[in-house]
Order: sequence, then structure tokens, then C-alpha cells
Amino acid sequence: MSVLEKQPATTRMTSKGQVVIPSSIRKSLGLEAGTQFVVVGEGDAIVLKSIQSPSFAEFDSLIQAAREQAQGAGLQPEDIRDAVKTVRSRK
Repeated sequence: MSVLEKQPATTRMTSKGQVVIPSSIRKSLGLEAGTQFVVVGEGDAIVLKSIQSPSFAEFDSLIQAAREQAQGAGLQPEDIRDAVKTVRSRK
């Protein structure tokens, strides 16, 4: 049974804007201290989405895809160096 199918939990916001995620939900989702979230609010709804760093395998896959796209676009290493130099000079 998913967390959403269980009895809803309630919580309160402190005067500092802090909200405690009930322990049953933290345990069910495997959330630990220091977990970061993206927070989206619209109307009367607030959605928290945990942010997870990619694994090394996922990161390697992303880098490989970026390299393939750069090659497909005809980019050369000096093009990247020039772009970085241009951006850094804008400071």
C-alpha cells in the first residue's frame, strides 16, 4: 500500500515557516535528515519533491550523451574553451 493510500497525516507550520514531515511518511519514503526538496505551491496545494543526486552510472550516461550531442553539432574542444572564456569574462 502506498503512502497516499494510507490515512493522511497532519502537521503544522511553525512561526519560522518550518514544517515537520510525519515520521510514518519519512520512513515509508526513506527520507533522511539533510534530504533536499523542490517546493512548488499553487492555489492551496504545496508539493515537495525530493532531490536525488544521480549515481555515477547515471552521471556517466549523461556525460556520454552530452559528448555525442556536441559531436553531432560539430563542436570542437576549442569551441567549448572559447565559450567558457566568454562567459567568465562577463563577471
